Amino acid sequence: MRLTRRSLIGTVWATGLAACAAAPGMSAGAQEADATELARLISSGQISAAEAVEAAIARASAIQPTINFMVSDTFNAARARAAGPVAGPFAGVPYLIKDLNDVSGAITRNGSRASRSAQPAQTQDVYVSATLSTGLICIGKSATPEAGYLPTTEPLAFGPTRNPWDLQRSTGGSSGGAAAAVAAGVVPMAHANDGGGSIRFPAANCGLVGLKPSRGRLVAEAAPGPTDISVQGCVSHTVRDTARLLSLTERNGTAALLAPVGYVERPVRRRLRVGLLTKGFGGHEADREVAASVSAAGLMLQSMGHEVSQTDWPTAESFQDDFLAFWSLGAAQDIAGVTQATGLAADETNFEPFSLRMAQNASQLSQADVGAVIGRLMAATAAYATWMKGFDIVLSPVFASPPSPLGYLRGDVAFDTLRERLIRQVGYTLIHNVAGAPAVSLPLGRTSGGLPIGVQVSGAVGADGLLLEVAYLFEEAMPWRSYRPRLG
Repeated sequence: MRLTRRSLIGTVWATGLAACAAAPGMSAGAQEADATELARLISSGQISAAEAVEAAIARASAIQPTINFMVSDTFNAARARAAGPVAGPFAGVPYLIKDLNDVSGAITRNGSRASRSAQPAQTQDVYVSATLSTGLICIGKSATPEAGYLPTTEPLAFGPTRNPWDLQRSTGGSSGGAAAAVAAGVVPMAHANDGGGSIRFPAANCGLVGLKPSRGRLVAEAAPGPTDISVQGCVSHTVRDTARLLSLTERNGTAALLAPVGYVERPVRRRLRVGLLTKGFGGHEADREVAASVSAAGLMLQSMGHEVSQTDWPTAESFQDDFLAFWSLGAAQDIAGVTQATGLAADETNFEPFSLRMAQNASQLSQADVGAVIGRLMAATAAYATWMKGFDIVLSPVFASPPSPLGYLRGDVAFDTLRERLIRQVGYTLIHNVAGAPAVSLPLGRTSGGLPIGVQVSGAVGADGLLLEVAYLFEEAMPWRSYRPRLG
């Protein structure tokens, strides 16, 4: 069936609460349209950018009260941009920017009560500018936990973002608002970033593709240092959307720090050496259904002739505690910067208990302690590089369990309890940020109750292209595009 203006607006971007559910008579193409397809429809004149944006705004307005995915909207600016000429491969496609990044004219809240008096940004991040230069149109700022610290999007300042698959479950974090909006059909893909799993966690919990690129892969204000752990990216329904956006925002020419990937368009065609593990850094075994999803992905690759073998993380026992200590240094720096700039008190009227406790813990570290932590993290980087020489890719869980109940990882849970939960839950993603290596969450598993389970595919530094090729392979062999949640 030909996708017409009416069929696309009336189905893919419908404003009812049955998110991504097939309407009577809806074509399969309309139901599964991604950003690449929507851009083609706009380019061909079947719909206009203004209509695509208006439909996304209507969808956002209908869905926001249910899942709370957005902190603030940029509807007027989006309408104005869509009304004029829009150029680029994604011209006219509606999009969200995560509320840790500045967008000119929009307020950045960082998920925090301390930002209640923030003013609209006068400039925007280099990566945001590069993203929007592809023709994407920002319709709002997506929700995040305070400063992106936690793997759930339940900021006390704004309330929880709810998972479209189960409104009592977490979306993951810190790009939880972005993932919820994409899963619910508000936008076909959305901006995300990752300092310890914050692209991959929400992708896993919401049934999406979430690639954490290699350190230094994408455009930025400056070249990253060896301890810079955060990277930019997106969450999407399809591998091709993620691959295309990566190709459009990576460093090129003399600015390239890694060999450019370009636009990856097809599955891997060579035999792979695949490592597989289901235990976390601390030796905890993943939930049964999560482990089964990873094993099933390994068996699928093995059936296609790839060599699959069991392995273990190359990290030391102290790795997660070292990462948390390093993370705490960032919290201390963030809180000090906010209090100095605003005069606000560093207390629970402005910051969450978890953030304050991390800053307190950081204050107790001596310079020698900090040096030792960084030294051990650099040793983990070297160990990862050596380990990956034995494999092309490694399969693992993303989270130890399926989406957790709301409140389980929230920032006001008693610190020691929360710490133990974090150590168990996030024992699969941190090393890639420390090592600067790429990793992608793919929606390859489901619980008996129908909740998404992400399987992580990781590789050596710079192997982003290979991971995309493997992702295409899985997308063909274990297709997920019709697997969408229903609301209402």
